[in-house]
Amino acid sequence: MRILALDSSGLVASVAVVEDDQLIAEYTVNYKKTHSQTLLPMLDEIVKMTELDLDTIDAIAVSGGPGSFTGLRIGSATAKGLGLALKKPLIHIPTLEGLAYNLCGSADIVCPIMDARRGQVYTGIYEFDENGLIILEDQMAVSIEELGGKLKEHMKKTGKKVVFLGDGVPVFKEKLAETIMAGESIFFAPANVNRQRAASVGTLGIRYYREGKIESAADYQPDYLRVSQAERERKERLSHD
Repeated sequence: MRILALDSSGLVASVAVVEDDQLIAEYTVNYKKTHSQTLLPMLDEIVKMTELDLDTIDAIAVSGGPGSFTGLRIGSATAKGLGLALKKPLIHIPTLEGLAYNLCGSADIVCPIMDARRGQVYTGIYEFDENGLIILEDQMAVSIEELGGKLKEHMKKTGKKVVFLGDGVPVFKEKLAETIMAGESIFFAPANVNRQRAASVGTLGIRYYREGKIESAADYQPDYLRVSQAERERKERLSHD
């Protein structure tokens, strides 16, 4: 089975090809460029370097949200366009599950956090067993304080430590360590696994594909989890008219 994977849900742009239990190629960039500038050139480079015939892929896995509204739209448009052109199904991978999968096999509770602005984080709470990812708390947008409360409950239940990753870590690391989770056993993932990776999206995509969790390119929609800033501001303006 061969999966093409895309992730543009956050600051990182990432493209990968995963075949069964092997990563064939991955191109990841975390730099100050828009995903519209990077995603397709990265895919083109992977196709050239691996001499990949895109007709041979079985499906396209895409990080489907939550995350950056612009990034999700770019990833969605790219995946839908490829899916329609190649007549291949899409696999919607929840962004936080993809991030958590960077730490597949961890004995700790895994908690990815993305800065959602307005004092909130996009997050989920996960652990792993021999069968793979277990969802303890599904994707949500909550305050970092509320997340801390949920984590303490799971730590008490399981006796496990917590490892954090994601672009919310630099924003909330000090607050987590010194206030919210002070005295608790917490850790932060190292640089090689602390941001979105298309390799994880693709690997999880193979599992989803085998479970029948696919959809047509025409039907695919990203999951924003909450409305955009522009939509919120419009609603506020209308409420004052």
